[in-house]
Amino acid sequence: MNRNNSNFKLVFSALAIAINIVLGTVIGLLNIPLLFLDTVGTIFSAALFGPWYGAVVGGLTNVIQGILTNPKDIPFALVNIAVGIIVGLIARKWKFNFKTSIFTGLILSVVAPLIGTPIATYVYGGITGDINDVFFTWLVQSGQSIFTAAFIPRITSNIVDKIASCIFVSLLISKVPAKYTQGNN
Repeated sequence: MNRNNSNFKLVFSALAIAINIVLGTVIGLLNIPLLFLDTVGTIFSAALFGPWYGAVVGGLTNVIQGILTNPKDIPFALVNIAVGIIVGLIARKWKFNFKTSIFTGLILSVVAPLIGTPIATYVYGGITGDINDVFFTWLVQSGQSIFTAAFIPRITSNIVDKIASCIFVSLLISKVPAKYTQGNN
């Protein structure tokens, strides 16, 4: 079986969704600050198979997670879809190695909060049930606008989370047999 086999891609995508949900849930239960790891599967599938597989994995992750545990996750599917598209496009152009993963993580750490902050503020008033809510409340109490108070903790946590997730995926990709990583997406 090779990486262009559609059955392989579908099975891998299903596993990537499970990876997103499991890692996101475990990290959430451990309350590790500034880390979520809920896009590792999205990044992995996008880096191997391209932007559309990444977008589907990202979108389905949030829909499934929303159905299983918290409906608040569903609107944030837009963030995870964007992650898949961005990583997939970058991985088409450059090999997804350590250097590329840091560059990609930096891009994602800005784009994700730019998409997620309006969702958090306009749909949920800024409170979304994660560690960022503590910083959000403090910033609002100190006089910041709701948007600014929601954006600052999100970009801070995303700098750590998205770079760490991308580096982790680049290390995983370096261990994947070449027959699954060769060729263009």
